[in-house]
Order: sequence, then structure tokens, then C-alpha cells
Amino acid sequence: MAVRTVTIDPVTRIEGHQKIEALVEDGVVREAKSSGMLFRGFEIILRGRDPRDAQRITQRVCGVCPASHAVASALNLDSAFGIADKVPDNGRIIRNLILGSNYLQSHILHFYHLAALDYVDVTAMADYEGEDPEMRSVREFLARGALGPFLPRYEGDYRFDKATNRKLVRDYLTALEMRRLAHEMVAMFGGRMPHNATIVPGGVTEHPTVDKMAGFLWRLNRIRDFIEAVYIPDVLVLAKVYPDYFEIGAGPGNFLSYGVFDLDGRNPDYTKRDRFYAQGALEGMRTLKDLDVAQITESVRHSWFEGKGPLHPSQGLTEPAPGKEGGYSWIKSPRYGGKVYEVGPLARVLVSYVAGREPVRRLLDDTLKELGVGLEKMNSALGRHIARALDAKLVADAMAEWVLQLEPGELVCAPYELPQRAEGMGITEAPRGALGHWIQIEDGKIAHYQLVVPTTWNASPKDDREQPGPMEQALIGTRVRDLENPYELGRIVRSFDPCLACSVHVIDVRGW
Repeated sequence: MAVRTVTIDPVTRIEGHQKIEALVEDGVVREAKSSGMLFRGFEIILRGRDPRDAQRITQRVCGVCPASHAVASALNLDSAFGIADKVPDNGRIIRNLILGSNYLQSHILHFYHLAALDYVDVTAMADYEGEDPEMRSVREFLARGALGPFLPRYEGDYRFDKATNRKLVRDYLTALEMRRLAHEMVAMFGGRMPHNATIVPGGVTEHPTVDKMAGFLWRLNRIRDFIEAVYIPDVLVLAKVYPDYFEIGAGPGNFLSYGVFDLDGRNPDYTKRDRFYAQGALEGMRTLKDLDVAQITESVRHSWFEGKGPLHPSQGLTEPAPGKEGGYSWIKSPRYGGKVYEVGPLARVLVSYVAGREPVRRLLDDTLKELGVGLEKMNSALGRHIARALDAKLVADAMAEWVLQLEPGELVCAPYELPQRAEGMGITEAPRGALGHWIQIEDGKIAHYQLVVPTTWNASPKDDREQPGPMEQALIGTRVRDLENPYELGRIVRSFDPCLACSVHVIDVRGW
């Protein structure tokens, strides 16, 4: 009986610092550990500050998805300030447009510049004879042996023919341009990217104009064309050439969505607010229950933090305990109703599918029909890539309608008074999944702030019940063909699009 521990440290082509350990017995993963290897401390940094600093500071958690933290924090402060139902429509829509633009660049980034390189053999460019100057430059890099970021890599299992590999390299380069356009769209209404300056409590500070709306829509339509004609077809080609990845990487089978993109801001209860994507907890791919945020807890049993018992984020603590016995990660272990739930584009799409959201149902049904697979196959490494591509199309198409709903000259922000004492909660969805911010205000200052972010859910360690996190469960049972090149494990991990910068929320001289 051959037993060996396979360690990937660091996991590359993700945001942040992650370590994966897999105990492989006779070629099959029997146990897995996901470790966040960097302590930060934004929740500590926020203590004692003006609450209105929160939507500025929390964006610095991550440069890939800062808009989602801006929105979550602003919703949090809207709630605490008693104005959750008073944000003007212009403010609501512009928040959606900023967040949606960030979604598009993040999804395109993930597939082409992070995950697709697990499947695309860039060495197919070595004998390229065409006239495309950018493609020729890739060939020249190959000839010089200077292939970063394409190399080094795990070797093996590259199945695309030479023509498809070359097309995907070309699409990699085009995707860089699409991401630039998405960044410009954020900056048009957010002032800058990353870390927009216009999302504030009560709405936004940026006023819409016809010129900005037209410039935004022009860029958006170019990205929509790319998603329709390039991104989704490329993902479908991947699914057809690597159909066995429908059979690996299954998570817990429970999916959680907070809902995202407010369609009407008049309900102060975010769990029941009308949103483009539905809220809910989906058990076993079929049973959808109403979202109940009281069911959310975080365990630190196997995390390098002090604390006892699972706590709701409103009571959660951030007290570092490096080297704690039994700990193996700077990530906490969020759970819903004591159970393990996956979050992300797959969760968003499945929750809305079961909730009967027609655009989601139609698009997913058509995709599954083309691939000849059932809904249950979506709980897989490939399913996550498919859901992310469909998510990009759904959001982009909706944004084309939202931008035309803006009314130049109308209000963009609601007035408010800073409370001396209050509590708040803001829940939304980052590109990678369910994102929540919680705040307590005392004497007009932040007394307590907690973030529970998507990769905290997905890359979490075991909890107090010894239940592995979603990513750990997705790795268990995987057959590894070559222990020196465990590409299967990297592909599964990257299918979650992990963002460790978010999940561990400033290294100090002691090495924490």
C-alpha cells in the first residue's frame, strides 16, 4: 500500500498564498488540507476608525475584486445608518454597473490568464509561421526560453491539437484587451480601478451623463461580443475535450448564494430584496431553502486564531495564534447551519436555476443539452468553469439594460447622519461568491468589523466537527496519475478561482 503526501506550495496562478497537501494512497487522494499561508488583519486595522473609512479600506483586501468589497461595505453602512431602503435608483444602478464590470474582468482573467494554462500547451507556438505580431512574439519568447508566466508548469495531459492550442493563445492575448475595457468601465463610474472612489454610504458620488452612458455601453458591447463569440465557445471546447473533468472535483453538493445586483432597493432586508441572482441555500442540488443569515457561523478549530466554538460573524473574533496546536491555516471555517457549503458562480447559477430565474434556466439548459450532460454534472471542476462563463454572459447582458435605466440629473446618493451606536450587515456576491460584512459602531467609531469572504468558505480548513472544507472535499477521491506532476490537483483548486488575499484578510517581522 503506497502512501505519500503531495504538497503544492505555493499554488500558482491564483491570488494570494495557498498551500495544498494531499495524502495519496495507491494513487488516490484520501485526505486533503487547504492552507492560507498569510495573515493580514483588516478587521483589526478597522477598529477605532470612522465607519465611513470602511468602504475605502476594505477594498484594499484585494486588487482583483475590490468593487465587491466596496458594495458589501456600503450595504453594511447603509444598514447601520438606517438608510438601506433610501438609496436612489441612480445610486443603486451605478453600484451594479461598477460591480458588474469588475465581474467581467475577473471572470475573463480567471479563465484565460489563470486556469486555461492548465490545459493549453503554449509550446505549440514554437513553429508558428503566421504574420500576427503578438503571436510571433510568443514564438520568440519560446525560442529564447523566456516563457514566464507560461512556465514552469506541471507536464502532461495536454489534449488540444496544435490549431486549437494556437487559437487559445490568441484568445489569451485578446482577453487582455477585454480586461482593459472592463477596467475602463469601472473607472467611468468609479473614478479609478482598482479601489474605486465613488461608492459611499447612501449610494455613489458619480453622476451619470449621456456621454458616460454611451462610452460605457460601447465598451460593454465589445465585451459581450467576446463572451458570446470567444469565451463561452472556448469553455465548451474545453468541456468536450476534457469530459472526464465532469467526474472529478465535486464539492459538498450544498450551494449558498446571497443574491446580487439589486433590482429594487426599497426592501431593507437584504435576504428578501429583489436581486438579479436569487438568495438561498441549496441542498443536494435540488432542495432550495430561504437564506437565513443567522445560520452562518465560523469555526477556528483548525485555524491559527484564538476562539471557542463556532461564532456568528457579528460576534466573531480576529485574534491571531500562530503555531496553535491543530491549526493549519490562516483561513477560518464558515459553515451554514453547521454544514459545509460551496459558494461562487456555480452556487449563484444553481440557486437561481432552482429558484426558476428564466434567463439562468434557459442558458444553462441549452448549454447542458449541447454538452449532453445532466444538471448533476455541474458539481465538478468543469461545472465551475461553465458556470463562470455563463455568469459573465448573464451579467453582461443585464448590464446593457441597466445602463439605459440611468437618469441624468437625478439623485445618486441619500443623506444620512452618522450614528453614535449601531449595528449593520451587508451581504452581496463577489465574482467568487458569497461576501458578507458585519459592523458594530460605538461612540461613532468602529468597535467591531468582520468579513466573511468567498474563499474563506471554499478554501476553509476542517471545522469543529472535523468536516473538510469544500475545496478539501473536492480533492478527496481524485486519482493522481503522476505524483511528480499532480496537474489534477491544480486544476481542481483553480476551478474554484481562489483568492487567498480576501480569505485571510500585513506580514510583520515575526513572520505571521
